[in-house]
Amino acid sequence: MIDIDVLLRIPLFQGLNAGALRELAARSTLRTFAADEALWHAGAEPRGFFVIIEGVVRVVRTVQGRQHVVHVESAGGTLGDVALFEGTTYPATAIAERRTVCLAVTRDGLLAAIRQDPELALALLGRLAARVRHVIGRLDGLAARSVSARLAGYLLERRARAGTDVFTLGGSHSAVAEELGTVREVLGRNLRGLRDRGVVTVDARGGMRIVDEAGLRAAAEG
Repeated sequence: MIDIDVLLRIPLFQGLNAGALRELAARSTLRTFAADEALWHAGAEPRGFFVIIEGVVRVVRTVQGRQHVVHVESAGGTLGDVALFEGTTYPATAIAERRTVCLAVTRDGLLAAIRQDPELALALLGRLAARVRHVIGRLDGLAARSVSARLAGYLLERRARAGTDVFTLGGSHSAVAEELGTVREVLGRNLRGLRDRGVVTVDARGGMRIVDEAGLRAAAEG
């Protein structure tokens, strides 16, 4: 059981009626995962509905020995809903990218809350629809764009998120390669190509700076 105040800090649950909040609070716990720790593995039985309070989680599938990122969730994101509602095993593996704290709600607790406040069901459907749209867009991007184009677009996004001229990849080469649908060696080769052409610079600490933005945008457009 957790304090209702914890729920009220989560956007998904803000606005729910008192009955729904009581059901959630009574059947929820807080779970903490270390960096690189699996929340669960593909094929495992559902352990509950998870809402990320702090941290980042990558959801990955392994195909022919290679991991591919399906989606990434950060604070406020939800996980485990597909297996929970479908009543089957998890279709993918969830891995904490760094120390991550999650609210874990049992299936009974989530269903009881929905009965108390059906607006919660509509909110969850909206999240699922947005995720499906994101995954479809991701698949389209992987199929239609080269690794170099995906990397260029990723670097532009990283700088925009950082809000500064100097930024980092945001993860290990292996993790970023998974995000881009490639392998570490190919990612490294493409990064070196951008650096050798003077499009980006990389300092000793891994800080990156875009030198030729027009060139990088042209590469992103592929």
